[in-house]
Amino acid sequence: MTTLVFGHKSPDTDSTGSPLIWAWYLSEIKDTPAKAVLLGEPNTEAAFVIEKWGFEKPEIITSVSAGQDVVIVDTNNPAELPEAINDANITAIIDHHKLVGGLETKGPIDITIRPLACTATIMFDLMGDDAAKMPDNIKGAMLSCILSDTLEFRSPTTTDHDKALATKLASELNIDMAVYAAELFEAKSDVSEFSDAELIRMDSKEFTVDGTAFRVSVLETTAPKIVLDRKASLLTSMVDVAKEDGVDHVLLFVVDILNEEATLFIQNDAVKSVAEKSFGATVTGDAVVLPGIMSRKKQIIPNLKV
Repeated sequence: MTTLVFGHKSPDTDSTGSPLIWAWYLSEIKDTPAKAVLLGEPNTEAAFVIEKWGFEKPEIITSVSAGQDVVIVDTNNPAELPEAINDANITAIIDHHKLVGGLETKGPIDITIRPLACTATIMFDLMGDDAAKMPDNIKGAMLSCILSDTLEFRSPTTTDHDKALATKLASELNIDMAVYAAELFEAKSDVSEFSDAELIRMDSKEFTVDGTAFRVSVLETTAPKIVLDRKASLLTSMVDVAKEDGVDHVLLFVVDILNEEATLFIQNDAVKSVAEKSFGATVTGDAVVLPGIMSRKKQIIPNLKV
């Protein structure tokens, strides 16, 4: 049986690149047939990485069969996975997020969750000496994942280990990291063709805080004006998305990569209260700038209060 390797829904670069990396490792190094798949359309940056490094776009799946061998990467949250995930045969989990709970396995498995900025960095460590066998496209995917998840080392999730590995990979690939990161972020910022609902769901995760369900959406960009100019229509669409997705509120953060700040759209009084309690913000309109806020995982989710 071919093992399916996938990350979370609304796949970003790490949830697109890491399945490609690990499927290569299982198939080529461990003699375990494996296939990278996605749980949704990759975002614009991830699509750029697929094309840049010569990969075929992985198949998009919406469900898994009972007993299907799977490896889950870049998440351990059942809400971000196919509904029938516990009917599959989960053989491993590789992640860098907090342990959520709710996954059930058929037996003991390998679980690796480490406090690093990027799943791909963990994979490099797990490969050991075999990492030296990575072809250039796998190295390129790994470098892309690290630069994306760390926002070129601006994110507070960045560790020295992530940075050292990225530097090593860039050197081996003869790539100028700053130039390549700018290409990544330019691709990430190209969102003009997406509808409001697509933008809101593009990089979003569901979290419940004290009984209140949120869709927490993050748009990382070097051109925030493109998104901020759509604020009025996005605020309206946030109401519709919340209803359609069965959550109480949408929290939309527009992360300005270069200025290292986020703008949170204030949809209603409840979101205003969240902004004030969670980030100590003073809210006077339908948006508030949060200096230094860059990371959903480390700065947004842990601080959410209702």
